[in-house]
Amino acid sequence: MLEALRRGAQTRVAKLLFGLLVLSFGIWGVHDVFTGWGRGAVAKVGGTPITDEEFRRAYQQELDRFSQQAKQRITAEQGHAFGLDRRVLAQLIAGAAVESHANQLGLAVSDKTLVEGVQADPDFQIDGKFSKPNFDGLLNQIGISEKGFLDLRRKDELRAAIIRSFISGQTIPKPLFDLMHAYNEEKRVIEWVKVDPDAVTVADPTDAKLKELYDKDKAKYMTPEYRKIQVLTLGIDDLKKQTNITDDEIAKAYEAAKASYDTPEERRIQQIAFKDKATAEASLKALRDGSKTFGDIAKDVGAKDSDVDLGLVTKTALIDPKVADVAFSLEKDKYSDVIDGRFATVILRVTQIEPGVIRTLADVKDQVRDKLATEKAKSALSNKHDEIEDNRIAGKSLKEIADSMKLSFNEVPATDSTGLGPDGKPVMETPDLRKIVSRAFAPDSSSDDAGIELGDNGFAWVNVLSTDAPKQKAFDLVKDQVKDDYITAERHRLIDELAKKLAARVNAGEPMTAIEAEAKNKVEKTEPITRKTIPQSISQSVVTQAFALPKDKAGYGPSPDNTTEIVFKVADVIPAPAPSLTETDELNTQLQQELANQTLTEYTDALKKRLGTSVNDAELKSAIGVSDE
Repeated sequence: MLEALRRGAQTRVAKLLFGLLVLSFGIWGVHDVFTGWGRGAVAKVGGTPITDEEFRRAYQQELDRFSQQAKQRITAEQGHAFGLDRRVLAQLIAGAAVESHANQLGLAVSDKTLVEGVQADPDFQIDGKFSKPNFDGLLNQIGISEKGFLDLRRKDELRAAIIRSFISGQTIPKPLFDLMHAYNEEKRVIEWVKVDPDAVTVADPTDAKLKELYDKDKAKYMTPEYRKIQVLTLGIDDLKKQTNITDDEIAKAYEAAKASYDTPEERRIQQIAFKDKATAEASLKALRDGSKTFGDIAKDVGAKDSDVDLGLVTKTALIDPKVADVAFSLEKDKYSDVIDGRFATVILRVTQIEPGVIRTLADVKDQVRDKLATEKAKSALSNKHDEIEDNRIAGKSLKEIADSMKLSFNEVPATDSTGLGPDGKPVMETPDLRKIVSRAFAPDSSSDDAGIELGDNGFAWVNVLSTDAPKQKAFDLVKDQVKDDYITAERHRLIDELAKKLAARVNAGEPMTAIEAEAKNKVEKTEPITRKTIPQSISQSVVTQAFALPKDKAGYGPSPDNTTEIVFKVADVIPAPAPSLTETDELNTQLQQELANQTLTEYTDALKKRLGTSVNDAELKSAIGVSDE
């Protein structure tokens, strides 16, 4: 909603500016323009308050955005735990600080300028003219009055004016540009060798050593916390089983969409277009008497293969009805007469025909039934969801609800936080298992909570019956695991020592090939790469080090899979070439945005200190709906 509002509240001149502002402020504060505003304020910047309702709307927008990214509903309480409320408040305070400063400077936008800007905004125009119904429709959609919208737009214009005054004149210093270009575009060639894990030998530890390691790190050898849970699911498949579809409904649905079940005939069509009919007639004569081939004619008129071959298409895919009629009545490998088409004069040839398939009701009866059942199930989903919630409010258990409504119900004896049981297997066969288990292990999951939205547009309700705390595993049961952990750690230690020694040899003057035997691998070399190029065979850590070392110096770092180490040498350093026009434009744009964001951050921080900022924690918690407990 606020995104639509923001689009309507921007002029074309201001849109690029606001693109920068969003990076710094994220959400602008909006004030007394919506109906039903509360009187409380969660914060105040100078004389500008941030109302409870303003904060709630901005916070809800952030929750919606975060929920979309997480692909699950984030509650206000969870958002508070993540710190989203503080982030939103900081953004609102920054916007309010700019507004206060603009008011102090006496900046104003006249009514005439404001109205002209709205009327000239393409978002409110139809066929290039301002449309009052279109304007009113948007305002009704987002629940704002005309006066409220104009007040909001006026405030945005004031903010834009004061910020534009010191951002629009900023230029990128040439030394900064040169430094950043040299940093970004410098290339290096890296010689490297991957140490084979078998290059080191790890002796088997004694039982006493393993017991010592076990005793030192007992916390590592614990059973996970298990929870016994109940899961009630409501999905399309559940409701489809309860849906009765009659033969009469199937027949009517089939007749209404009969063509959609058929496979239309397809033809591979070749077409040559001519500038005039006379040339086309002469070409057709040459084709039919055999003096020229279709390819010869196409070459004569300067047509490419891509111009001639229209592909394997259905009749409806051809835009020109006259061309379509001829193409789908033409015999294979025959030439059409000259066609005076809608867009050009053409000759056609059909080189392939794939017959269509007509499917009877008997052929697709099950498909039609499934489609109807799915549509009915989707329509009933919302009502069934509400029915479940009503039953929960009435005190019924998830098992009772599942039995009465004939829905899927599972009682899981034990699951860990990843959805695995004590046997190491998934506790439920569902793609939404992690989402369901996450609810079971949430801090507030002691009783059945609100439904979880599932990936198939369904819902699930989870009830935690009991919790089995982690338990210490006996040494004899985990002895093999302790041994594997020791060997893995010891192998990493020995490989690290070997890589350090090999790098030192290269730094002492030995060539990379001299360490191949001890590393048990061959030396390889990269193409010239920049800092942003990470070859698949080496890690980010190796590339970062390579750009920090001078030419001919060596180092070592982890392999991409962290199973071993890579010893490398900087074989060549290639300075950045002169920037191209495209590179210049891209880097200037990047630096201008970064400089603008830095300037805006410093500006708003200074304003907040000068104007004075206060936050009413009690009012803020009330607006979020959380308590001090």
